Amino acid sequence: MEFKDLEIFQMVAEKGTITEAAKELRYVQSNITSRIQKLENELKTPLFNRHNRGMILTPEGKRLLVYSEKILSLTNEMRKVVQNDKEPSGKLEIGSVETVIKLPVILSRYNKKYKQVDLSLLTGVTEQLQYKVLHHQLDGAFISAGTAHPDLAVHDVLEEELVLISDKPFQSIEHIKDEPILCFSKGCGYRARLELWLADEQFTPTKMMEFGTLETILGSVAAGLGVTFVPKSTVAHLVEQGLVHTYHLPPEYSRIKTVFVRRSDSYLTPTIQKFIQIIEEFHEETSNQVQNSTQN
Repeated sequence: MEFKDLEIFQMVAEKGTITEAAKELRYVQSNITSRIQKLENELKTPLFNRHNRGMILTPEGKRLLVYSEKILSLTNEMRKVVQNDKEPSGKLEIGSVETVIKLPVILSRYNKKYKQVDLSLLTGVTEQLQYKVLHHQLDGAFISAGTAHPDLAVHDVLEEELVLISDKPFQSIEHIKDEPILCFSKGCGYRARLELWLADEQFTPTKMMEFGTLETILGSVAAGLGVTFVPKSTVAHLVEQGLVHTYHLPPEYSRIKTVFVRRSDSYLTPTIQKFIQIIEEFHEETSNQVQNSTQN
């Protein structure tokens, strides 16, 4: 069994089709097919159920996927340890929820300081990003704080206020009872917090509309399509322009932390160590700014 066979197996499991896996890995489809067949023959068991629309893991394939992720992660970690020259370099794959408005500050500081690092960013909802970190698909991710998985190390980034926004002023939840709620997909920390508040208020929305990007959600709210629940900092410019209006919720629903998570058992290379250091410096700066503004 070769590491490359496991990499191909993982990609087919992730993409669900030979065609998409071949495209991602830049291999010909026949090569992907033969490597999967070779792996199945070696293990003497089918790893995928084939159907017209793609491939689904068999129970044996699902078990192999768990071990495959661990093996490839340890292999990658081994290379990093051996090649460690104390200077950040190589790839750093980070995930983030879309609403971290201060994220460019952190990324810019890191990128300017460590130019040998190839930094990439994937956006998604909290639940999805946490899954990718746990399964070694991301080095770390900025997510909404909640119940931390025991295999994740958590670093505080910032705390913000979530506000309900609409294209017109409103004084109570009754004023928006007929408005659709615009939100990200299930797994979003902001959506979970809003749903908790609505449940406690015994309020059932007439419609929940899911969108893929923050820009689309904010544009739709400004156009009068519905209301949404986002960090106050992300809509400050729209409030100033009079395009949206905010409604403040009680602190137990509106105060939320953004944290950076990584696997606690992963080797800390200089590349990720320095990234965490930048985060910690940023967190200290913003905490001091909040403290000073409160005192003044």
